[in-house]
Amino acid sequence: MARDTVYKARDPDAPFRFNAEVAAVFPDMLRRSIPGYEASLEAIGSLAARYVQPGTRCYDLGCSLGAASLAMRQGISSEDCRIVAVDNAPAMIERCRGIVREECLRQPAGAPIELVEGDILDTEIANASMVVLNYTLQFLPPTDRDTMIGRIAAGLNDGGPLVLSEKVVDPDPAMEALLVDLHHEHKRRNDYSALEISRKRAALENVLIPETVEQHRDRLLRAGFRSAAVWLRYFNFVSIVAIR
Repeated sequence: MARDTVYKARDPDAPFRFNAEVAAVFPDMLRRSIPGYEASLEAIGSLAARYVQPGTRCYDLGCSLGAASLAMRQGISSEDCRIVAVDNAPAMIERCRGIVREECLRQPAGAPIELVEGDILDTEIANASMVVLNYTLQFLPPTDRDTMIGRIAAGLNDGGPLVLSEKVVDPDPAMEALLVDLHHEHKRRNDYSALEISRKRAALENVLIPETVEQHRDRLLRAGFRSAAVWLRYFNFVSIVAIR
C-alpha cells in the first residue's frame, strides 16, 4: 500500500482533486483519515448478503477504487446479479479496473462488476436491490443532492437498502469544534503532520460540503425511504442505512 504524502509538499491553494496522485495512495489515505471506514465496508457486505435479490443490480456510486463494490460482491449469494460501479474520475476508474480484475481472477465465482466512467447524476438506476454512496454525496453541490437521492429512491426495489456514509457537521458549534479536534488527533496518531492536516483541510474547503445528520435523514424520508437510521458514528463520520 503506497504511503499518502500528497499534502507534504502540495500547493496549499490547490483544491482537492481525485487525480492520479490521489488514486495512487487512496487506500492509505482512507485508512489513516476516516475512522470507522473498514467497519462501513463490513456492513456493506453484510447488507448485501441480506438484501440483494436474484436478477437485480447493485450500484456503487462514486466507487473510487471499488472497495464498496468488492464488499458487496463478497456478500452477495444470489444469482444473476450485477454490480454497477460509477465514478467520474478517470484516474480512479483506471486503477479500479486493475483492482477489480485481480479480485475477479482470484475469486471468479461472484457477481460481475461493470465499471462506468461518468457522472452519477446521469446514471440510470433501475431494478436495484442495493445502492451505496460511500462518502460520495458530500462532494456533490448541495443543490444536486435532493435529485440524487430521489433518483436512487425511484430506482430501488421495494425493501432495498441505501448505504449513505458521510462526513457530517454538528449543529452545536462547541460539539462540532470538539469532533473536529478529535478527528485531527486521530490523523496525528496516524502520522499526519499538522501541516498536512491543515493543507488537506484547506484543499477540501468548498469541495467537500458536509451537512447535519438530520438534514440527511429528512432528505431520505422526503425521497420516499420508509426508514433511515445511523448505524455507525465515529467522531464526525457517520454511516446511515435507509430502507426503501
